[in-house]
Amino acid sequence: MSATASEAPASRTVRPDDPPAGRAVLPVLLSGVGMVVLDVFIVNAAIPAIEREFHAQPSGLEWLVTGYSLAFAAAMITFGRLGDCVGRRRVFAWGLALFTAASVLCGVAADMTTLIAARVGQGLAAAALVPQVTAIINLAYEGAARARAYTAYALTLGGGAVAGQIVGGGLIAADPAGLGWRTCFLVNVPIGLAALALTRRRVPAGRVRGAPPRLDLAGAAVVTVALVAVVLPLVEGPHDGWPPWTWGCLAGAAGLFAVLAWTQRRAAARGGNPILPPALFAERAFVAGLVNVVTFYASVASWFFVLALYLQDGRHLSPLRAGLVFSALGGGFLVTSLAASRLSARLGRQGLALGAGLRVLGLMMLWVVVREHGTSGDLRWVAVALVLDGAGQGLVTGPLISSVLLGVRPEIAGAGSGVLAAAQQVGNSVGAAVLGAVFFAVRQGGGSVADAFEASLLVLAAISLLVAGLAQLLPRDSGSRRSTRQAAG
Repeated sequence: MSATASEAPASRTVRPDDPPAGRAVLPVLLSGVGMVVLDVFIVNAAIPAIEREFHAQPSGLEWLVTGYSLAFAAAMITFGRLGDCVGRRRVFAWGLALFTAASVLCGVAADMTTLIAARVGQGLAAAALVPQVTAIINLAYEGAARARAYTAYALTLGGGAVAGQIVGGGLIAADPAGLGWRTCFLVNVPIGLAALALTRRRVPAGRVRGAPPRLDLAGAAVVTVALVAVVLPLVEGPHDGWPPWTWGCLAGAAGLFAVLAWTQRRAAARGGNPILPPALFAERAFVAGLVNVVTFYASVASWFFVLALYLQDGRHLSPLRAGLVFSALGGGFLVTSLAASRLSARLGRQGLALGAGLRVLGLMMLWVVVREHGTSGDLRWVAVALVLDGAGQGLVTGPLISSVLLGVRPEIAGAGSGVLAAAQQVGNSVGAAVLGAVFFAVRQGGGSVADAFEASLLVLAAISLLVAGLAQLLPRDSGSRRSTRQAAG
């Protein structure tokens, strides 16, 4: 309690600048998020063509994905807190500019080294802009308007993931101007430039009134190293057979986080400005929500990965046709996302449990289809199962994010958003490690693609059941429900 008090002294009230009226800010913010999510998935369509052009080794191709994910996860908390210190619009604009420039560098890269470096630059840029988006939404909107904004944010996350499969395959097939795989990166440039041009007019500055806090550089260094020590072994371990260094990194990360917690509490008690304000973790909704975020996101990116393997390696669909199958999942996500805030306002945390249960239904239906038909059979039944799964994801994504950030104070909103975004990336990495280990263990044991996919579906269903259970740890009035009540009050 003393730490909480010391972080916001009465003599220095800190409030965000008043946001502009209307919804003009959302398209600008969400265009940045859309690019980031698109580039997580669109690279999968480009990898075969990149391999052929550069005669790339498997390790180089892995680092196209790893470099982006690692930079994204490691810098998220630091950039989130930096937004609290220097203004959220400023850091968002930096992120947009760097992401656009890095996309150009990806598109003109003449070798794998340049391409990997540019992908790392994209990851750092993504880490700068994403935490500012959720922080600005959380502060610029209230009540039902905030719920609608988070619905739009969730739609952008889901739409970008599905679009990555479709757009990537479409661009490779169309080969505009003979640019081939390069268009998968250059497509970001006009979007980024347009968003950057509108940022100053549309996005609130997000500075605090009074003396802004200084960035805790020592804390930033420790948390960055700790996140690298978590994410790197989770990404590389499954491919390398979990050598000793991976376990050493994970053990070292645990020690670093323990030291960080101790030093951050001491800094707060002395009236400092820690990179991870202890007041964040005094909120039950924040802590319980983070646990559920890690769990839920462990079943998102990893799910797209094994589904793509099943459709392309098992059913031998082209990237474009596989992307069109993914659109069934996107359709279900779209429909329920639009209704998620209203449902959450009525059901509270049970709305999350309902969404997780719907995912279990869709995943088990797909398990039955694959069990009966393997890599053959009518794709329409696969599509029906994907619609159900997408519908479940749509009911969870927006309300879960809203429930985590709702009680966060304005002066530490960037730090809270950075922690949330880092939790999403850690969840993605944990899921990829677990599901990748299951899938390839079945394959190496002599099982078919269908057998490996079946085993993966059971793991995903179990994770979704866990999400439903963890939802019970949240306050009864979570997310949109509390937000609506606050507005009414």
